Amino acid sequence: MLLFCFTQKYSACFLSKILFRTATRKSCAKTSFYGSRLLHRRHLSQNKGLQSVYAQNDRFIPLCSNPSASDLAKLQKFLDMHPSIFVLTGAGLSTESGIPDYRSEGVGLYATSPNRPVQYVDFLKSSQIRQRYWARNYIGWPRFSSFQPNRCHYILSDWERKGRIHWLVTQNVDALHYKAGSQRVTELHGSTHRVLCLSCNYRITRHAFQTMIDEANRNWSLDIPTVMADRPDGDVDLDSDVIKEFVVPPCPSCGGILKPEVTFFGDNVPKTVVHEVLEKMFQADAVLVLGSSLEGAGNFRPGESKGGEESNGKLPHKAILQE
Repeated sequence: MLLFCFTQKYSACFLSKILFRTATRKSCAKTSFYGSRLLHRRHLSQNKGLQSVYAQNDRFIPLCSNPSASDLAKLQKFLDMHPSIFVLTGAGLSTESGIPDYRSEGVGLYATSPNRPVQYVDFLKSSQIRQRYWARNYIGWPRFSSFQPNRCHYILSDWERKGRIHWLVTQNVDALHYKAGSQRVTELHGSTHRVLCLSCNYRITRHAFQTMIDEANRNWSLDIPTVMADRPDGDVDLDSDVIKEFVVPPCPSCGGILKPEVTFFGDNVPKTVVHEVLEKMFQADAVLVLGSSLEGAGNFRPGESKGGEESNGKLPHKAILQE
Protein backbone atom coordinates (compact mmCIF):
# COMPACT_ATOMS: atom_id res chain seq x y z
CA MET A 1 0.00 0.00 0.00
CA LEU A 2 1.10 3.55 -0.66
CA LEU A 3 2.01 5.76 2.27
CA PHE A 4 2.13 9.47 1.48
CA CYS A 5 2.86 12.27 3.93
CA PHE A 6 2.82 15.95 3.07
CA THR A 7 3.58 18.62 5.68
CA GLN A 8 3.43 22.03 4.01
CA LYS A 9 1.48 24.86 5.67
CA TYR A 10 -1.16 26.35 3.42
CA SER A 11 -3.84 28.98 3.62
CA ALA A 12 -7.40 27.70 3.95
CA CYS A 13 -8.55 29.74 0.97
CA PHE A 14 -6.30 27.65 -1.30
CA LEU A 15 -7.36 24.42 0.38
CA SER A 16 -11.03 25.22 -0.09
CA LYS A 17 -10.57 25.89 -3.80
CA ILE A 18 -9.03 22.46 -4.27
CA LEU A 19 -11.71 20.76 -2.19
CA PHE A 20 -14.48 22.38 -4.23
CA ARG A 21 -12.94 21.13 -7.49
CA THR A 22 -12.59 17.55 -6.33
CA ALA A 23 -15.10 15.12 -7.81
CA THR A 24 -16.07 11.66 -6.65
CA ARG A 25 -14.31 9.00 -8.69
CA LYS A 26 -13.70 5.29 -8.51
CA SER A 27 -11.34 4.27 -5.71
CA CYS A 28 -7.96 2.87 -6.65
CA ALA A 29 -6.84 -0.48 -5.28
CA LYS A 30 -4.16 0.96 -3.04
CA THR A 31 -4.63 2.57 0.35
CA SER A 32 -3.01 5.92 0.98
CA PHE A 33 -2.25 8.15 3.90
CA TYR A 34 -2.15 11.88 3.30
CA GLY A 35 -0.71 13.49 6.40
CA SER A 36 -0.79 17.16 5.60
CA ARG A 37 -0.35 20.34 7.54
CA LEU A 38 -2.95 22.12 5.50
CA LEU A 39 -3.43 24.66 8.25
CA HIS A 40 -5.50 27.80 8.06
CA ARG A 41 -2.76 30.34 7.35
CA ARG A 42 -2.44 33.89 6.18
CA HIS A 43 -0.80 33.75 2.76
CA LEU A 44 1.58 36.37 1.37
CA SER A 45 0.02 37.15 -1.99
CA GLN A 46 -1.08 40.60 -3.08
CA ASN A 47 -4.64 39.43 -3.67
CA LYS A 48 -6.63 41.98 -1.67
CA GLY A 49 -9.89 40.09 -2.05
CA LEU A 50 -8.54 36.93 -0.45
CA GLN A 51 -6.84 38.98 2.26
CA SER A 52 -10.09 40.69 3.22
CA VAL A 53 -11.96 37.39 3.65
CA TYR A 54 -9.83 36.44 6.64
CA ALA A 55 -8.85 39.90 7.89
CA GLN A 56 -11.09 39.76 10.96
CA ASN A 57 -9.43 36.71 12.52
CA ASP A 58 -5.97 36.74 10.96
CA ARG A 59 -4.18 37.69 14.16
CA PHE A 60 -4.09 33.98 15.06
CA ILE A 61 -2.83 32.85 11.65
CA PRO A 62 0.95 32.51 11.15
CA LEU A 63 2.51 33.68 7.91
CA CYS A 64 3.24 31.22 5.15
CA SER A 65 4.01 31.18 1.47
CA ASN A 66 1.59 30.24 -1.30
CA PRO A 67 1.23 26.56 -2.24
CA SER A 68 2.90 25.65 -5.51
CA ALA A 69 1.00 24.30 -8.49
CA SER A 70 2.82 21.01 -8.04
CA ASP A 71 1.73 20.71 -4.42
CA LEU A 72 -1.88 21.47 -5.28
CA ALA A 73 -1.76 18.90 -8.06
CA LYS A 74 -0.58 16.26 -5.59
CA LEU A 75 -3.50 17.00 -3.32
CA GLN A 76 -5.96 17.02 -6.21
CA LYS A 77 -4.66 13.67 -7.45
CA PHE A 78 -4.89 12.14 -4.00
CA LEU A 79 -8.50 13.27 -3.55
CA ASP A 80 -9.49 12.15 -7.05
CA MET A 81 -8.16 8.66 -6.37
CA HIS A 82 -9.99 8.10 -3.07
CA PRO A 83 -13.77 8.61 -2.93
CA SER A 84 -14.25 7.45 0.68
CA ILE A 85 -11.84 9.16 3.06
CA PHE A 86 -11.20 9.30 6.78
CA VAL A 87 -10.56 12.93 7.76
CA LEU A 88 -8.61 14.06 10.83
CA THR A 89 -8.76 17.77 11.70
CA GLY A 90 -6.71 19.80 14.16
CA ALA A 91 -6.48 23.30 15.60
CA GLY A 92 -5.28 24.82 12.32
CA LEU A 93 -8.75 24.32 10.88
CA SER A 94 -10.32 26.72 13.39
CA THR A 95 -7.79 29.57 13.58
CA GLU A 96 -9.54 31.44 10.77
CA SER A 97 -12.78 31.19 12.75
CA GLY A 98 -11.03 33.28 15.40
CA ILE A 99 -9.87 30.52 17.77
CA PRO A 100 -6.13 30.54 18.54
CA ASP A 101 -4.08 27.37 18.74
CA TYR A 102 -1.29 26.50 21.17
CA ARG A 103 1.86 25.97 19.11
CA SER A 104 1.84 28.22 16.03
CA GLU A 105 4.99 30.30 15.82
CA GLY A 106 4.43 33.93 16.74
CA VAL A 107 0.66 33.74 17.31
CA GLY A 108 -0.09 30.59 19.32
CA LEU A 109 -0.65 30.61 23.08
CA TYR A 110 2.83 29.29 23.82
CA ALA A 111 4.39 32.13 21.82
CA THR A 112 2.22 34.93 23.19
CA SER A 113 1.65 34.02 26.83
CA PRO A 114 3.57 32.44 29.72
CA ASN A 115 0.38 30.64 30.77
CA ARG A 116 -0.07 26.96 30.02
CA PRO A 117 -3.17 24.73 29.89
CA VAL A 118 -4.32 23.24 33.18
CA GLN A 119 -3.14 19.68 33.78
CA TYR A 120 -5.74 17.03 34.54
CA VAL A 121 -4.12 15.93 37.81
CA ASP A 122 -3.96 19.53 39.03
CA PHE A 123 -7.63 20.10 38.21
CA LEU A 124 -8.54 17.05 40.28
CA LYS A 125 -6.49 17.81 43.38
CA SER A 126 -6.82 21.59 43.73
CA SER A 127 -10.05 23.47 44.39
CA GLN A 128 -8.19 26.74 43.71
CA ILE A 129 -7.16 25.56 40.25
CA ARG A 130 -10.75 24.52 39.53
CA GLN A 131 -11.92 27.93 40.73
CA ARG A 132 -9.43 29.69 38.47
CA TYR A 133 -10.30 27.49 35.51
CA TRP A 134 -14.05 27.96 35.76
CA ALA A 135 -13.81 31.71 36.45
CA ARG A 136 -11.81 32.21 33.27
CA ASN A 137 -14.03 29.84 31.31
CA TYR A 138 -17.17 31.55 32.58
CA ILE A 139 -16.05 34.95 31.29
CA GLY A 140 -14.74 33.56 28.01
CA TRP A 141 -17.68 31.28 27.23
CA PRO A 142 -20.08 33.79 25.60
CA ARG A 143 -17.45 34.74 23.04
CA PHE A 144 -16.03 31.23 22.54
CA SER A 145 -19.46 29.69 22.03
CA SER A 146 -20.33 32.34 19.44
CA PHE A 147 -17.53 31.41 17.02
CA GLN A 148 -18.78 30.19 13.66
CA PRO A 149 -17.45 27.63 11.15
CA ASN A 150 -15.27 28.87 8.33
CA ARG A 151 -15.29 27.81 4.69
CA CYS A 152 -13.38 24.57 5.23
CA HIS A 153 -15.81 23.38 7.90
CA TYR A 154 -18.64 23.87 5.43
CA ILE A 155 -16.75 22.16 2.61
CA LEU A 156 -16.23 19.07 4.75
CA SER A 157 -19.89 19.09 5.72
CA ASP A 158 -20.82 19.27 2.04
CA TRP A 159 -18.49 16.37 1.28
CA GLU A 160 -20.23 14.29 3.93
CA ARG A 161 -23.62 14.94 2.37
CA LYS A 162 -22.22 13.86 -1.00
CA GLY A 163 -20.82 10.63 0.42
CA ARG A 164 -17.16 11.58 0.05
CA ILE A 165 -16.28 11.34 3.76
CA HIS A 166 -16.53 7.97 5.48
CA TRP A 167 -15.84 9.52 8.89
CA LEU A 168 -14.36 12.67 10.40
CA VAL A 169 -12.34 12.79 13.62
CA THR A 170 -11.44 16.14 15.13
CA GLN A 171 -8.93 17.02 17.82
CA ASN A 172 -10.77 20.31 18.34
CA VAL A 173 -13.22 20.92 21.17
CA ASP A 174 -15.09 23.84 19.59
CA ALA A 175 -18.00 21.92 17.99
CA LEU A 176 -17.57 23.87 14.74
CA HIS A 177 -17.94 20.75 12.59
CA TYR A 178 -21.39 20.16 14.09
CA LYS A 179 -22.27 23.82 13.61
CA ALA A 180 -21.35 23.43 9.94
CA GLY A 181 -23.72 20.47 9.62
CA SER A 182 -21.37 17.48 9.80
CA GLN A 183 -22.88 14.41 11.49
CA ARG A 184 -20.37 11.59 10.96
CA VAL A 185 -18.00 13.04 13.55
CA THR A 186 -15.98 11.79 16.52
CA GLU A 187 -14.66 14.48 18.85
CA LEU A 188 -11.40 12.83 19.88
CA HIS A 189 -10.77 15.19 22.78
CA GLY A 190 -14.41 15.83 23.65
CA SER A 191 -16.27 19.13 23.52
CA THR A 192 -16.35 22.29 25.62
CA HIS A 193 -20.09 22.38 24.95
CA ARG A 194 -20.70 19.60 27.50
CA VAL A 195 -19.98 19.39 31.25
CA LEU A 196 -19.51 16.12 33.16
CA CYS A 197 -19.56 15.16 36.85
CA LEU A 198 -16.47 13.14 37.74
CA SER A 199 -18.33 11.25 40.47
CA CYS A 200 -21.73 10.25 39.08
CA ASN A 201 -21.33 10.99 35.34
CA TYR A 202 -24.14 13.54 35.45
CA ARG A 203 -24.07 15.56 32.23
CA ILE A 204 -25.26 19.05 31.46
CA THR A 205 -24.82 21.36 28.49
CA ARG A 206 -22.26 24.11 28.86
CA HIS A 207 -24.96 26.72 28.22
CA ALA A 208 -27.04 25.31 31.09
CA PHE A 209 -23.98 25.31 33.34
CA GLN A 210 -23.41 28.96 32.44
CA THR A 211 -26.82 29.71 33.93
CA MET A 212 -25.87 27.81 37.09
CA ILE A 213 -22.71 29.90 37.39
CA ASP A 214 -24.71 33.09 36.85
CA GLU A 215 -27.00 32.20 39.74
CA ALA A 216 -24.08 31.39 42.05
CA ASN A 217 -22.19 34.57 41.18
CA ARG A 218 -24.81 37.30 40.83
CA ASN A 219 -22.56 40.09 42.10
CA TRP A 220 -19.13 38.75 41.21
CA SER A 221 -19.38 39.39 37.46
CA LEU A 222 -20.08 43.08 38.02
CA ASP A 223 -16.49 43.59 39.18
CA ILE A 224 -14.82 41.85 36.25
CA PRO A 225 -12.38 44.06 34.31
CA THR A 226 -12.76 44.31 30.55
CA VAL A 227 -9.14 43.40 29.74
CA MET A 228 -9.11 39.78 28.62
CA ALA A 229 -7.02 37.59 26.32
CA ASP A 230 -8.41 34.73 24.26
CA ARG A 231 -7.19 31.18 24.87
CA PRO A 232 -7.60 28.06 22.69
CA ASP A 233 -9.89 26.23 25.13
CA GLY A 234 -12.34 29.09 25.58
CA ASP A 235 -10.77 30.60 28.70
CA VAL A 236 -9.56 34.16 29.15
CA ASP A 237 -6.75 35.52 31.28
CA LEU A 238 -7.98 37.14 34.50
CA ASP A 239 -6.16 38.70 37.43
CA SER A 240 -5.84 36.34 40.41
CA ASP A 241 -7.40 38.89 42.79
CA VAL A 242 -10.59 38.87 40.74
CA ILE A 243 -10.91 35.09 40.92
CA LYS A 244 -10.87 34.79 44.72
CA GLU A 245 -14.59 35.47 45.16
CA PHE A 246 -15.76 33.25 42.32
CA VAL A 247 -18.09 30.36 43.30
CA VAL A 248 -17.90 27.07 41.37
CA PRO A 249 -21.27 25.26 41.43
CA PRO A 250 -21.09 21.57 42.42
CA CYS A 251 -22.84 18.76 40.59
CA PRO A 252 -26.61 19.26 41.11
CA SER A 253 -27.05 15.49 41.34
CA CYS A 254 -24.38 14.40 43.84
CA GLY A 255 -22.37 17.49 44.80
CA GLY A 256 -19.27 16.22 42.98
CA ILE A 257 -16.68 17.95 40.81
CA LEU A 258 -17.78 19.20 37.41
CA LYS A 259 -15.38 19.55 34.47
CA PRO A 260 -15.77 20.14 30.74
CA GLU A 261 -16.22 16.88 28.87
CA VAL A 262 -12.81 17.30 27.23
CA THR A 263 -9.50 15.49 27.52
CA PHE A 264 -7.24 17.75 29.57
CA PHE A 265 -3.49 17.77 29.14
CA GLY A 266 -2.12 14.76 31.00
CA ASP A 267 -5.39 12.84 30.71
CA ASN A 268 -6.13 9.90 28.39
CA VAL A 269 -8.58 9.62 25.53
CA PRO A 270 -11.18 6.97 26.54
CA LYS A 271 -10.41 3.53 25.11
CA THR A 272 -13.89 3.27 23.64
CA VAL A 273 -13.24 6.41 21.61
CA VAL A 274 -9.85 5.11 20.47
CA HIS A 275 -11.38 1.82 19.30
CA GLU A 276 -14.16 3.64 17.46
CA VAL A 277 -11.66 5.86 15.67
CA LEU A 278 -9.48 2.91 14.66
CA GLU A 279 -12.47 1.02 13.31
CA LYS A 280 -13.64 3.99 11.24
CA MET A 281 -10.14 4.66 9.93
CA PHE A 282 -9.56 1.16 8.59
CA GLN A 283 -12.99 1.11 6.94
CA ALA A 284 -11.94 4.03 4.72
CA ASP A 285 -9.63 3.82 1.72
CA ALA A 286 -7.49 6.86 2.62
CA VAL A 287 -6.71 9.32 5.40
CA LEU A 288 -6.66 13.10 4.97
CA VAL A 289 -5.23 15.24 7.77
CA LEU A 290 -6.18 18.93 7.92
CA GLY A 291 -4.90 21.55 10.32
CA SER A 292 -2.61 19.29 12.35
CA SER A 293 1.13 18.64 12.34
CA LEU A 294 0.57 15.20 13.92
CA GLU A 295 3.34 16.15 16.32
CA GLY A 296 1.49 17.62 19.28
CA ALA A 297 0.10 16.12 22.47
CA GLY A 298 -2.92 13.93 21.99
CA ASN A 299 -2.49 13.67 18.24
CA PHE A 300 -3.95 10.66 16.56
CA ARG A 301 -1.17 9.28 14.36
CA PRO A 302 -2.38 6.80 11.73
CA GLY A 303 1.03 6.34 10.11
CA GLU A 304 4.62 7.46 9.91
CA SER A 305 6.38 9.01 6.92
CA LYS A 306 8.84 11.75 6.11
CA GLY A 307 7.17 14.99 5.16
CA GLY A 308 6.75 15.62 1.45
CA GLU A 309 7.93 12.18 0.41
CA GLU A 310 6.21 9.12 -0.96
CA SER A 311 7.15 5.71 0.34
CA ASN A 312 5.90 2.20 -0.24
CA GLY A 313 4.87 0.53 2.98
CA LYS A 314 1.95 -0.87 4.87
CA LEU A 315 -0.23 1.18 7.13
CA PRO A 316 0.20 0.00 10.72
CA HIS A 317 -2.31 -2.45 12.18
CA LYS A 318 -2.90 0.04 14.96
CA ALA A 319 -2.68 3.79 15.27
CA ILE A 320 -0.93 5.68 18.04
CA LEU A 321 -2.41 8.14 20.50
CA GLN A 322 0.47 10.20 21.82
CA GLU A 323 -0.23 11.91 25.12
